[in-house]
Amino acid sequence: MSRSLLLVEDNEDDVFFFKTAAKKRGLSVPITVAQNGREAMEILRRYVSGECRSTAFGVVLLDIKMPFVSGLEVLEWIRDQPALRFLPVIMLTSSEQEADIEAAYRLGAASFLVKPSNPDDLGEMLRIVDEYWLKHNRLPAEVFDREAAAPVLKP
Repeated sequence: MSRSLLLVEDNEDDVFFFKTAAKKRGLSVPITVAQNGREAMEILRRYVSGECRSTAFGVVLLDIKMPFVSGLEVLEWIRDQPALRFLPVIMLTSSEQEADIEAAYRLGAASFLVKPSNPDDLGEMLRIVDEYWLKHNRLPAEVFDREAAAPVLKP
């Protein structure tokens, strides 16, 4: 099963630019989009429960400032889930505030990236994310084996 990417982004323009940059770079990784934090948590609940059998998330790209549930709250929730504890979460946001960077790492972010405004730079960033996080990075088997991950979700 190939690894896919969960993009959590509420801005439709950013999603469009993200998908366009990925296509332009020739990235064939499946991309699932959650439009807010609540939707991301629901997608991850279905992932852990096995409802999304064809999906194996290798990385989550998570915006910070979103309606309903912020990206930092989603990150905290992910890290509180035993079945998701090793899933890499990369903050991909327009925020360059030191407080956001510190909070993201304190809550367990694997990386903090600032969204480039240039489409070519975004494409290059996505190529690097694909190469490193989805092709070369090794994760424990339980990230993909939901039964071994003890799919117990906390509220």
